[in-house]
Amino acid sequence: MTARAEQSFISDFDLHLFNEGNHYRTYEKLGAHLCEHKGISGTHFAVWAPNAHAVSVLGDFNGWDRNTHPMQPNGNSGIWSLFVPDIQQGTLYKFAIETTHRNWLEKMDPYAFAAEVRPKTASKVWELEGYTWQDAEWMKNRGKHQGLDKPMSVYECHIGSWMRQEGAEEGWLSYHELADKLGDYAQRMGFTHVELLPICEHPLDASWGYQTVGYFAPTSRFGSPHDFMQFVDILHQKGVGVLMDWVPSHFPTDAHGLAEFDGTCLFEHSDPRKGRHDEWGTLVFNYSRSEVSNFLISNALFWLKKYHIDGFRVDAVASMLYLDYSRKEGEWIPNCFGGRENLEAVDFIKKFNTKVYEEHPDIVTIAEESTSWAKVSRPTYDGGLGFGMKWDMGWMHDTLEYFTKEPIHRKHHQNDLTFRGLYSFTENFVLALSHDEVVHGKRSMLSKMPGDPWQQFANLRLLYGYMFTQPGKKLLFMGCEFGQWQEWDHESSLDWHLLDQPEHVGLQRWVRDLNTLYRAEQGLHQTDFDAAGFSWVDCNDSEQSILIFKRQTPNANEQLIVACNFTPVVRENYRIGVPRAGTWNEILNSDAQIYGGSGQGNLGSLEACPIRWHNQAHSLNVKLPPLGIVVFKSTIEHAS
Repeated sequence: MTARAEQSFISDFDLHLFNEGNHYRTYEKLGAHLCEHKGISGTHFAVWAPNAHAVSVLGDFNGWDRNTHPMQPNGNSGIWSLFVPDIQQGTLYKFAIETTHRNWLEKMDPYAFAAEVRPKTASKVWELEGYTWQDAEWMKNRGKHQGLDKPMSVYECHIGSWMRQEGAEEGWLSYHELADKLGDYAQRMGFTHVELLPICEHPLDASWGYQTVGYFAPTSRFGSPHDFMQFVDILHQKGVGVLMDWVPSHFPTDAHGLAEFDGTCLFEHSDPRKGRHDEWGTLVFNYSRSEVSNFLISNALFWLKKYHIDGFRVDAVASMLYLDYSRKEGEWIPNCFGGRENLEAVDFIKKFNTKVYEEHPDIVTIAEESTSWAKVSRPTYDGGLGFGMKWDMGWMHDTLEYFTKEPIHRKHHQNDLTFRGLYSFTENFVLALSHDEVVHGKRSMLSKMPGDPWQQFANLRLLYGYMFTQPGKKLLFMGCEFGQWQEWDHESSLDWHLLDQPEHVGLQRWVRDLNTLYRAEQGLHQTDFDAAGFSWVDCNDSEQSILIFKRQTPNANEQLIVACNFTPVVRENYRIGVPRAGTWNEILNSDAQIYGGSGQGNLGSLEACPIRWHNQAHSLNVKLPPLGIVVFKSTIEHAS
């Protein structure tokens, strides 16, 4: 690194940009950085603690003595800094902060690039330079993989419990081991992306990473920062994108973290009516403070630049948007107009999306937003929040509500499935069956399904088939693809031994073939967000619990007819209107024996008859398998 004098490491212009909230490379200035000062190698430390009476750096290099290395303030910026010679890679350190009440706090570095493995809480000096990336081809063509008209099928993963080593104390696989095993598996299964539950450093395993203390540090549980770089790199080389679950909505109260960082509510609001989420036991960021907004946006850009992350699923957006989120009357403060909207959070979200897309237009941001807030996935210049996509929580709730009912009762609830047609193109939706749906007594996806074991597997294949043929990108949580019987447990591996049983292998193969179909058929992904690519053929046969719909390419050259039978009764001689004469090929059938089905189907293809049906000039006489979904395809050559 080029030698820099201590006083010039952070310039006056840096301080100006930081305090006004427009310094988007603060991670290059704050934290710990290996450098040279007057020809001497060492580390430059800097931390924002504007209300501190004094600050010092302590660590294994000075016997953890807070009196040895006092830091100096940088004017009125609130930033304290110090160059310490002979501090090398891997050195442990913390900041000792004396509050205005003369109490001493010991804090992790908010900008640290690495940390100790929990339950230890020190930060580590770490230089991120030096890793040689080999994913140039992926990065060059990333935009072609992540366009709105491209297939996106996401495998959501908690890497601490996806697969474990037997007999080891913790049993975790390393980043290096996971890169090959998880990368190969995602590639083989046909998923386009892996989405990691929060990977930033966190103290409590049971939080799954959602209570972050080290926003700039990949968790040390599985290896070093360079090991995580290699993890992302290898997945990219295998053609698999990496999305990161990002948590700008709240942070934990742990004493060594961001809470009351300099003895005052620095990152959070001081009033608990704005600054606490009692339901989660966490604190809320003060988005109105420019330095806090700067911290978070700089953090997002850091992961995109330094780790080649391909995008973010932003956690708990609804909790950011509403001042009364999970609060009773009298427990929240209205905004300046008397409303419940958190105007500062809205401004932050728009600024975040604008900035990350400005610098990295080929990435994607996805909102976990559970309300009817308008234009979540619309551009900020059009009055939107600026996200690329949004989870369709309504689809998830209504669809699972329907599928958990016994088939005999489903005819009374068909509107649970068809209601989505009223709003399905108002946002760029992701259909997500996530980790939240298989924990806390909700049961696994397979266990939710009614009936005997054969019917449970058939129902689950039908659910996934319905999901993959509906408009919207896809997300499936790990283990759901082969039929875990047990709820997800973050402390143990998935039950991979289930793949010794043919019915689980059949389900896994079904998901793989759904991914293959979804990626191969332009009619299933080009128009995920375009109403021109979807129409109901018949959504009114509730008496027999049958739904039929059409998917097509924008030019209508390729057309697919999808027929779903939500009962265990085989429907013989069921007529379906189609827009073309000629041959319609049955390209997928969930009841095929290779998936564990009963083998009911249409012998590979059917000829359309000149019998008018469903307001179409031609029709097919089909057999609908029990608790099954079939997909028929016609191409332009067959048009009459």
